Amino acid sequence: MNRPLTQEEQTFFENLSDRKWRLDNLYYIKDKQGNRVKFKMNWAQKAIWEGLWYFSIILKARQLGVTTFFCILYLDIVLFNEHKTAGIIAHKDKDAKKIFKEKVKFAWDNLDPLLKDYLGPPNTDSAGELAFPNGSSIFVSTSTRGGTIQYLHISEFGYICAHYPGKAQEIVTGSINSVEQGMMVTIESTAEGRSGYFYDFCEKAQKAALTGRQLSPLEFKFFFFSWWQHPQYALENNKVQVPIDEKHKEYFDMLQQKHSILLTSAQKKWYVQKKALNRDSMMAEYPSLAEEAFHASIQGAYYSNEMVRVYEDNRIRLLPMDRTIPVDTWWDLGMNDKNIIIFTQAFGNEIRVIDYYENSNEGLAHYVNVLRERGYTYGVHGLPHDAKVKELGTGETRLATLQKLRLGNIRVIKRTPNIIDDIEVVRQILPRCYFDVEKTGKLVDALENYRKAYNESTGEFTNTPVHDKHSHAADAMRTLARGWQSHAVGASANSEDASQDFF
Repeated sequence: MNRPLTQEEQTFFENLSDRKWRLDNLYYIKDKQGNRVKFKMNWAQKAIWEGLWYFSIILKARQLGVTTFFCILYLDIVLFNEHKTAGIIAHKDKDAKKIFKEKVKFAWDNLDPLLKDYLGPPNTDSAGELAFPNGSSIFVSTSTRGGTIQYLHISEFGYICAHYPGKAQEIVTGSINSVEQGMMVTIESTAEGRSGYFYDFCEKAQKAALTGRQLSPLEFKFFFFSWWQHPQYALENNKVQVPIDEKHKEYFDMLQQKHSILLTSAQKKWYVQKKALNRDSMMAEYPSLAEEAFHASIQGAYYSNEMVRVYEDNRIRLLPMDRTIPVDTWWDLGMNDKNIIIFTQAFGNEIRVIDYYENSNEGLAHYVNVLRERGYTYGVHGLPHDAKVKELGTGETRLATLQKLRLGNIRVIKRTPNIIDDIEVVRQILPRCYFDVEKTGKLVDALENYRKAYNESTGEFTNTPVHDKHSHAADAMRTLARGWQSHAVGASANSEDASQDFF
């Protein structure tokens, strides 16, 4: 520029040394209506800015502008710092293109011409990447890229972990591990199930926060933003009448009494109407509590809807044991010696799951000792049909081994060859199931996360279960479901009486 700067322009350039001023004054974004508006940090973005750590993980409700914030922040960093690379990873190709075009590129294109002239035009302005004369660059992609990244943001990581576990592992082992100490990694997502890297990272970060200790630069700091913190998530129109049923009243009372969350009438009306639209995905899309977010309906999970009902009906709680009622056990004798035992009591039509045990690399004598140590009075011991298959090493069935160990009243349960039929039977009994909150957490996790395989090439779920750490517990639940009809009345078409002695 050949002419002298005006006083206003001088003040403008003096303010450029203040990053917070830059963030709230330089950039333009598109609002929800598609209008060009100046970016100013909202309440959630301010909380992130004020608490930002080297590694930050953000569990959130929908539409809080978290990805927008990091697009603007990382663009600002590469514009005003030399030789820095910022990467933003989206979960789908169309989302990567949209984020780059409508957030990163839009913000650059709409900078003040005077500032753009000062910074210089990009050396690279291609689909998904901007590289600037200062040697810094920013890209948006669905996967990692070679080279060193100083600033990495991962959008909807929960979705990536659930549907593209291979890509999630690549992101963790490749991109995140390549970010040097003292640089920045930020992850944001709604929740999708209690498994995978996103859940594990959130859980570990929450536990670290409870200790109150200083985090290292390579540990994640946990952020949670609920729907009720959003000032616009309310129906303020008093003329709008929204009936609030008993279940919602109990839910709102629980939030107030247990968590000191006092909702306004307008917030309650908003929540009820929003839930009518989102149904089983409400807890994932608009969680009230961090732990609630991970208990939501999970895409592709076989028992997704049923497990949401379990939480809504408060059927995971302390279950005092009744010593006058026998305890039944239901087993899965898995491959590689992975064994599961589910312990239940029958209370009328209710199936109360009071205990759970799993282990591997132990002989059957170990599991019989576990039963003895529990000290329960046992009824039926339901084993899957493969208990009658002879083992190659001994030539003896596991059923025979258990009988020699004096485990009595064994019923061998006939599970059908068609696993989908058994899954349907589990669905039918789950509305009758209650789970002890202290002893059955692993089983609950398994039932929530037992899911269909996902075909990455077609983008669709198959009807074949994923074989993973949740499979064995889910198989034991199949034994329970198939055997329940006959557990109290003797052998039937679904079971074979294998032992008359009681242990």
